[in-house]
Amino acid sequence: MICDLSGKKGLIIGIANDQSIAYGCAKSMADQGAALAVTYLNEKTKSFIEPLMDRVNCEIFEPCNVQKDEELKAVFDHIRRKWGKLDFILHSIAYAPKEDLHGRVTDCSLDGFLTAMDISCHSFIRMAKLAEPLMVDGGAMLCVSFLGSERVVNHYNMMGPVKAALESTVRYLAVDLGEKGIRVNAISPGAIATRAASGINHFDQLLDKAASAPMHRLVTSDDCGAMAAFMVSDETKAITGTIIPIDAGQRIMA
Repeated sequence: MICDLSGKKGLIIGIANDQSIAYGCAKSMADQGAALAVTYLNEKTKSFIEPLMDRVNCEIFEPCNVQKDEELKAVFDHIRRKWGKLDFILHSIAYAPKEDLHGRVTDCSLDGFLTAMDISCHSFIRMAKLAEPLMVDGGAMLCVSFLGSERVVNHYNMMGPVKAALESTVRYLAVDLGEKGIRVNAISPGAIATRAASGINHFDQLLDKAASAPMHRLVTSDDCGAMAAFMVSDETKAITGTIIPIDAGQRIMA
């Protein structure tokens, strides 16, 4: 999928390593001409991410734990000083405490649920609020969801309701920001063997089921990247509030 992102500036939050969905998106966006700001969670994750930055035309590289408001704000302050504007953001982070993720939704703790909602959903709202004044010519906000938001997926557990909240957030932000020419969408990939996904119990079973989708193939981070780059391009200026499946047809299967 070819689209022109020349001259556009974007922020990517969520690269963990070279297998990340966010990294596939960053590569595709950079290949189409975008300049990127990229964040890392802490010094440990920085060691995995920094060697990849030459590949993605990274002009700003900052630490950001989204639970620390001062770090998130510092990223946007740096973008304001260096670029003076922002054309798109990609939110590709999700987290739930293991003891809550691996148990029944019925048994999920309040603290665990609030932590998952804060990192996986509300942080996208905080990003949108900080990005809005920088999107002076309109822009695109993109996040990453999963089929477990709308169907029960074995072992996805509490992340199902959390992703459902994220998808609803996409629709409401689209209404809030539409008059400013800012569109808000989500991509919803099939199962991909990423570091984050490895925390799900019996993830190999999800991969096996995904491989039996109509196209009989697993989705890759590069597949996600091609769609993400398209969704933040000017070619999609009339698309907002949507959840785009990238799952080789798995969604249509019973």
